[in-house]
Amino acid sequence: MKSQNDAILLKVENIIKDYFLPKRKLLEKAPRFRALHGISLEIHHGVSFGIVGESGCGKSTLARIVMGLESPTEGNVFFQGKNLFVLTDKELRRLRSQFQMIFQDPYGSLNPRHNVLRIVAEPLDTLPVRIGESEKKEKVQQLLEEVGLSRTDIDKFPHEFSGGQRQRIAIARALITRPALIVADEAVSALDVSVQAQVLNMMMDLQEKYQLAYMFISHDLSVVERITNQIAVLYVGRIVEMGRTKDVFDNPAHPYTQLLIDAIPVPDPLVKKAKKSTDSMDQQESSIGCPFVPRCDRATAICSETMPILRKQGEQQVACHHA
Repeated sequence: MKSQNDAILLKVENIIKDYFLPKRKLLEKAPRFRALHGISLEIHHGVSFGIVGESGCGKSTLARIVMGLESPTEGNVFFQGKNLFVLTDKELRRLRSQFQMIFQDPYGSLNPRHNVLRIVAEPLDTLPVRIGESEKKEKVQQLLEEVGLSRTDIDKFPHEFSGGQRQRIAIARALITRPALIVADEAVSALDVSVQAQVLNMMMDLQEKYQLAYMFISHDLSVVERITNQIAVLYVGRIVEMGRTKDVFDNPAHPYTQLLIDAIPVPDPLVKKAKKSTDSMDQQESSIGCPFVPRCDRATAICSETMPILRKQGEQQVACHHA
């Protein structure tokens, strides 16, 4: 018999996302930019899953599709066995109480005209059973205490809080419906290091208390290493490596993963790392060959001629001809 943690909570199946750029001439076909190339992954109950990669690799696009905020060009997203993109608006609204999102900017994600009570309680309106105002207030006050704020903060407005406190409010809003999954898109990147540590510790405590699953999106590998159980590395809209976080960090199999790990700062002035190429990603879509070829010191002729596929390599899955 499977435990709850063995059950699949979220299944992303072969997601492709295209954006079409404006035509330059009347008869010209709109050029296409492919942001995601066949992304597939699974997140289980209670598991923290990291999505990492440089800016522009498709992390936030994937987050918006998982949340049902954007539709994929191809592919499906299943949450608790339900395909998000065949549900009616009413069905999706009710299901959304089970998966919530924390955005990157704690200053832009909270409505400055609403007080904390209204901001945090708003997702309760998605529940099938209506909750009275007094019960709403009690739930919000209780949750504010859990995220390290005061019960008396319910009447305050966002401008009265620091960035770290605002992100705690955003986390309280995400937790108010007791979701099974929280998608955190660069949730601590806008905070200074000391506040980051406090918020991450709180998120880990809340995960243990409520058996939450996180989809934790970040370009900061030191943060992802600390908070996640599993990880997927994205490069130009493709997963190039996926596996348990410890395995990937201890034994990175893809040269891009190695490049990211080597770029993690070491808080010791006596430790010097060998400098490696940090040229930006080539965003041009290529129908053949590995997109990492221009930056790869392992590249051979086959890399330019054939696109590598994600395959099992030890404890990880890796998309590299030479892994």
